[in-house]
Amino acid sequence: MNRFLLKSAALLMATFLSAAAWASPQQSAGATDSALKSPTERVLPSAPVAGHVFAFPVASKSVEAQKLVEVALDQYENVLLDDSAASARKATEKDPNFSLAYAVWSFAARRNQPNPQATLKAEQLAENAPPEEHLLVNFLTGVQKDDMLPAISSMNDLLARFPKDRHALYLTAEWLYFQQDYERSVKLMEQIITLDPNFAPAFNMLGYAKVETGNPDPAKALAYLKRYAELEPGQPNPEDSIGEVSRYVGADQQSLLHYAAALRITPTFITSQIGLGDTYTLMGEFVSADAEYRKALAIATNNRDRLHIEYQQALLLFWQGKSAAGLGKLSELEKKAHALHEPYAAFEIQEAYALLLPTSKDQLQKLREVEGAYTSPIDGMSESDRNPSLAAIWRDEVRILAKQDQLDKAHDVAEKLEKLAAKSRDLIVENCYESARGYVFYAQKDYSNASDELSADPHSPITIKLLVEARKKSGDINGAEAAELHLRFQRTPTAEWYLVNRTNISAAD
Repeated sequence: MNRFLLKSAALLMATFLSAAAWASPQQSAGATDSALKSPTERVLPSAPVAGHVFAFPVASKSVEAQKLVEVALDQYENVLLDDSAASARKATEKDPNFSLAYAVWSFAARRNQPNPQATLKAEQLAENAPPEEHLLVNFLTGVQKDDMLPAISSMNDLLARFPKDRHALYLTAEWLYFQQDYERSVKLMEQIITLDPNFAPAFNMLGYAKVETGNPDPAKALAYLKRYAELEPGQPNPEDSIGEVSRYVGADQQSLLHYAAALRITPTFITSQIGLGDTYTLMGEFVSADAEYRKALAIATNNRDRLHIEYQQALLLFWQGKSAAGLGKLSELEKKAHALHEPYAAFEIQEAYALLLPTSKDQLQKLREVEGAYTSPIDGMSESDRNPSLAAIWRDEVRILAKQDQLDKAHDVAEKLEKLAAKSRDLIVENCYESARGYVFYAQKDYSNASDELSADPHSPITIKLLVEARKKSGDINGAEAAELHLRFQRTPTAEWYLVNRTNISAAD
């Protein structure tokens, strides 16, 4: 076993959870009936409520601005990201000197359209904010940067002061989830629902995490999501979540029914419209899949969504056995994404294009071409997203080099990954570094160490597929079966899922 050597980061993460994960259950002071209504119906308090969002003082004296930020955080927790950013932006209009409002605005916008100006403004104004507000601002802005240490330290301190605040716990647990640390995220989410059995967002996150953890439990995952739907009646996102997780576990007809239910509630709920296309793709009903993707294009309101839908249409060509046409479509989309200045869409397209090229030589050449664009800051992409993107590119370069037995070159790339992980303290980057080492160990026929390192990358079907083989070769049959189960629940029509499910494909290809 040779786990990642950033001992200080490992100790920091233990501290990060110690203040909250083991706190004794206690009902939050601000849990009220109004918190259980749909986001558009919630009753706003006339002043900040201890234990709701603001369990601590903030610099703003504007009650309207404070209420808008409370609403923005509530909307964020309910995956209404555009609404959240809009509410926080309105709060800055009510009080242009409200640091937390700018921080929430940038935090909510980061997953669709990063706003570095709002981030900078939040940081500047935080110098005059009370200590607790300053800590939360540091976390919300810090997770968008290329070094996670300040963000982690700030949330450690905030949780130490407010160990039973369900909103602080949620932000922590969600961050861990997106860092692919599902086990610790689950622990915190379960603590939240012990504190507040009606805190709907936690049930949503638990539904996903319980199929993505190393010990997936699809029955419990769907039970959590059904509870989420009970707490948010008349909202499309619970139905969308059930539809997606149902597809993960192979219940395709249920997936279609719940996506359709979400669209009956909100006909423009685009993730459900895309979800219908994705499910039909995996069912092999390609005509229906294409029809649903076309409907999604008709209701898309931004270029990023349009490019993702067209990307899924391009992958559909591969599932139909039309690889040349699929590569042609991806090449066109790459140029289109660059022309539209959409770096997130561009990365998704470029990465898939590289993986789907027919030869290892072509794949490596494309990955090195893409690598050059991600070694420095990119306009429109946060540093916290650029780092994992670059890490994924380097991981795949190591995989191909190791397969070709070019181990010296593979080690050189792995060293760059190690430095990036040390600099960023990002768990996803760390996972890519460890799995890259796993590919090298596998090429050296050191299957025990390969298994240990490959297991660190839980969201790469190609990596998990090789983990299955490594465990089999090392004689760990039970471990191989557990990895196969984990792989089964990665069921999404991505380029990697296509590659590991092609007929007669080797996991090392």
